[in-house]
Amino acid sequence: MNNGNKLYAAYGFYMNHREMADKCPTAQPVGASELKDYRLLFRGPNAEALATVEPCKGESVPVLVWEISPADEAALDHRLRFPALYRKERMKVRLDGKTVSVMFYAMNNEEAHRPLAKPGSFYFISIFNGYKESDLDTAILYKALHDSSEPEPAPSDEPS
Repeated sequence: MNNGNKLYAAYGFYMNHREMADKCPTAQPVGASELKDYRLLFRGPNAEALATVEPCKGESVPVLVWEISPADEAALDHRLRFPALYRKERMKVRLDGKTVSVMFYAMNNEEAHRPLAKPGSFYFISIFNGYKESDLDTAILYKALHDSSEPEPAPSDEPS
């Protein structure tokens, strides 16, 4: 890495190669890894919820690690509404047998109180395609979709 480049760990929309190339044209995929002790969820208005990661002991979230330039990072900051909606965190991950430091975005704590909800179809399919392009197990993505779904209302014992 050079010129102020850094490693960015994408777990959502920007796992998708086409979307990343469109928004961050100089970004290069480096490899897959995982955020240990985190879980993937979707938060926000139903059918418009966005991906986020939250601490959860024993869980892990697959990520695609990109080398990004300062211009790429500025584009991501804009798209992810940093610092209003998402914050940046750093973590060490294993990548190709080495430990490296990566940056990732997580929904701000006050925003993390948004309701769990389903993402829109285009958004979800873009993430799904990113998983497939990186040969990652989509089971975690589907688990996040299930865990973020609104629970069914309990049947009422009262007559209608």
